[in-house]
Amino acid sequence: MNTQRYQVGGGAQDRVGEHFVVVFAGYYRPWATWIAHRLESHGHRVTLQRWDPPREVPLEDALGDLLLASGRILLVLSDWFFELGPRREGEWNDALRGIVNTHAERFAAVNLTNRVLLPATAVLEPVDLWGVGAQEAERRLLARLQLPEGPPRRPLPAGPGSRYPNDPPAVWGDVPRRNRRFTGRDDLLNRLQEHFTEADHGTAVCALLGMSGIGKTQMAAEYAHRFSSDYDVVWWVNSDTRGTQRERFGELAPELGLDAGSEPGERIRAVREALRRGELYGRWLIIFDGWDDTDIADELLPAGQGHVLITSRNRSWDRAGATVLDVPGFQRHESTGYLMRRAPRLTADQADEVSTELGDIPIALVQAAAWLGESDMEVSDYLRMVREGELSGVEPQGDFTDIPRSSLTSWSILINRLRETQPHAVELLTLCTAFGAGRIPIGLIRVMPPAQLPEHLGWLISDLPSWTRALDTLVNYSVFTRETRDLRTTQSNDPGPEQESVHMHRLVHDIVIRLSSPSDRQLYRRIVRRMIAAADPGNPQDSRLWPRYAELLPHLEPSGALGSHDYKVQETALNMLRYCWHSGEFRTGATLAEQIRTRWTDLFPPEHPRMLELTVQQGNILRSYGRFRDAYELDRATLDRLRALPDADATSLMTATSCLAADQRFLGQFTEALRMQREVLDSALELLGPEDYTTLLAQHNLGVGLRLLGRYAEAYEIDLETLRTRESLLRARHAATLMSGIACARDLRLMGRYQDALARQELGVRLQIQILGPNNPRTLRARHNLVLSQRRAGIPYDIGAAMATLLEQMEQVHGRGHYETLALVVDYGNYCREHGDLHQARELIEEGESGYRTLLGPAHPVSTGMLSNTGLVLQAAGERAEALTMFEAALAGLTASLGPDHPWVLGCALNAAAGRNFTGRLESAMDLSRDTLRRSRLILGQDHPFTLSCEVALAADLRALREHEEAGKVEEDALQRLARTLGAQHPHAMSARQRTRPYWDFEPYLG
Repeated sequence: MNTQRYQVGGGAQDRVGEHFVVVFAGYYRPWATWIAHRLESHGHRVTLQRWDPPREVPLEDALGDLLLASGRILLVLSDWFFELGPRREGEWNDALRGIVNTHAERFAAVNLTNRVLLPATAVLEPVDLWGVGAQEAERRLLARLQLPEGPPRRPLPAGPGSRYPNDPPAVWGDVPRRNRRFTGRDDLLNRLQEHFTEADHGTAVCALLGMSGIGKTQMAAEYAHRFSSDYDVVWWVNSDTRGTQRERFGELAPELGLDAGSEPGERIRAVREALRRGELYGRWLIIFDGWDDTDIADELLPAGQGHVLITSRNRSWDRAGATVLDVPGFQRHESTGYLMRRAPRLTADQADEVSTELGDIPIALVQAAAWLGESDMEVSDYLRMVREGELSGVEPQGDFTDIPRSSLTSWSILINRLRETQPHAVELLTLCTAFGAGRIPIGLIRVMPPAQLPEHLGWLISDLPSWTRALDTLVNYSVFTRETRDLRTTQSNDPGPEQESVHMHRLVHDIVIRLSSPSDRQLYRRIVRRMIAAADPGNPQDSRLWPRYAELLPHLEPSGALGSHDYKVQETALNMLRYCWHSGEFRTGATLAEQIRTRWTDLFPPEHPRMLELTVQQGNILRSYGRFRDAYELDRATLDRLRALPDADATSLMTATSCLAADQRFLGQFTEALRMQREVLDSALELLGPEDYTTLLAQHNLGVGLRLLGRYAEAYEIDLETLRTRESLLRARHAATLMSGIACARDLRLMGRYQDALARQELGVRLQIQILGPNNPRTLRARHNLVLSQRRAGIPYDIGAAMATLLEQMEQVHGRGHYETLALVVDYGNYCREHGDLHQARELIEEGESGYRTLLGPAHPVSTGMLSNTGLVLQAAGERAEALTMFEAALAGLTASLGPDHPWVLGCALNAAAGRNFTGRLESAMDLSRDTLRRSRLILGQDHPFTLSCEVALAADLRALREHEEAGKVEEDALQRLARTLGAQHPHAMSARQRTRPYWDFEPYLG
């Protein structure tokens, strides 16, 4: 039985352990949860009651229902509270003067608005919490409820809902401004919150699914605002395009205080790791808006104790591990409520008619409400025009069967009225449709030379007041929302008009395009592509400028830039490809290159310089992406075409030959590739001279070709000469110089000079990290070479842990099936086998063998060499006959493709000799060991660690045949040389002294 007293005159000391029902509009949930948190900390019980009674229920009845609960009722008054329904002011006044006045001792209120409240709210004696700090707000709350002040009786820990609503999360990133007219969806939002809070463990991922225009983005934004007090970090990621998505997600790194450079891959890795650990902030919400491509989910989805919210049209998110929540159209009461709040002159019946006509589709209702709220058009006239499909003189362009005729008509009414009253707004709107949908950087108009604008559009640059009025008009009519975020390399606290952006829904974008005339579309698309060209930073190699390229890239195709005849626009398109290559956005680049080729084929002959440059960039991307055969076919066709021309440009021939040589290296045609690369270098020396950038690149590639053929000493001489020249001309910190440094370190390691290789590679990695960042593709390659150098040098260091970490980072940047990642998978598998983890070794080696076979085909030298690694795993597992089969197959296959003297062939021979010995074929093992040692001395030198391994192996075979005298001499020579070359304590030397049979593990390398 409830014995609490509610008389107004009771003393504060009597108010202990009371029960309060906090009644609030869903829009103000953060305030309700904070009030509950504070009251509970003072020892009271609280029930939260979200309140939005149907308009059909009399207000007095709805308020009377609240009295059924025990305890006092605290109303959280706000603009929204009195718009629920919506209900007329008179109905509110009647209810307040009636049932609330009658039970005044049960009701109290707090006020969250600075507007004048209804007169009858005086009965509630609301206390004003508007614009005060947390301590003062708590003091006022307690005083109004006549509760004891002072310290809390049982302080509650910080957690969901505990943050004061006026205090934002520690990190709040690019979330769209809160829609003050957001309507309904309370049940959906609560279901979403329940899913997140009830998730068992780990990251909770939820995808909001629905057709375009249904309100997914608005719902995600409202969730972020409404539940912001539950989180320390809230970060919004525009995911319309992969490049934009990766850039934006990576921008969270500096906001979290992470020193992760500027390269997107490295930033993403750092962000995911920080979120997974949760050490900086444990409560986080990441929102990916418009993410339809589930293929890259594993690359971006963070793990940890936070929440991920996705908006998408792709129903396959459930297969990617997300909980799917369908977003339907408005319920009818939500539709009518929204219309009546936005256009107060509408009656309930009129709102119902409009909702019926527009099918309760939120985006259609938004535009209709904006028009009916701003204009004085009679509702009956509006409905007649919509029903009759009257397009006011505008003939929609193209097929519009996927868009309701009512939506087209509604937008037609708005656009034509704006043409009459505010033509500048229509011009700005048409400009926006020449961009892609989503985020539109319209402020870029200010980087254009004024002379490139038609005279009647000069106001876009010169008349800022007109610009502002036009923009405000379109925002007021809900055509788009305003965004402002500085994407320049230097952050600005007060970005100017050139950083101004808007967000235009794809459905609105599509409708307005179809209602525009072809001549207008052509004019504005030409303007936008010139804007893009003017905004091109001109240096796609500079990672600090990549955010700008990511911002511009989605608008190339919609603006017609890919098929432009303008030289500067074409150069920007090529720069976008260069950006994709340097930043590692290979998939995006491959698609973009094909789109450009489709357009340019109609503009240029195949031998035109523009087409040749396109081929170079496309080939680079395809090669880096692992599509070696596609790159080869593209480059071979170009070279054949140029060779057939009687007056082919010598420089173009040289470039095309260089591209094809690169393809041949990746396809395993090492000898032919080296021959062609020598041609390229000779041509470069003749045409450009020894110090030209292109000549040095040709020289560097010659070193790559020599290395692939196992001619390590020759490669080192070439690479060292290239390095010295680049250091002199380009300086030590240039990316090309760093590339030469890596090449020299790799040569030294393959030559057996492990300590020299390690010293050079350690310096190279430090510079790579400083200049390019730790996750740049070139840095990852350098770090890979570093762990291999550390392993060969016998450094007492947990190389396995370093490999595991590096593998995770490589997978993040390249994907698991990329050739660079596969190389590390194999090297890590070899390390695991060497250190006794046969289970993991078998898994990794099988993955590498399968991956390379799929990528390169079974006959490629790398695919064949992988058989030797498989044999080592089988041999370690005791499956000696099966291991020998693998060794012999690798030896035969590589001998056929590379010849008997290639170091890879010698390595397979070393393993095959061991396999023969272990299976009792002793004479055959000794013969193979003796021949392998002879060849290794000729190819690698007498003191190369591999040669000494061959000597140790021969001694073992001689002992097995009881040739003890010769075995002793051979073994003693090997031990002395190993101690002199590597040091007596090197693992290789110690293993030889213990008479452990040496082996050779294959390190995949494609150049």
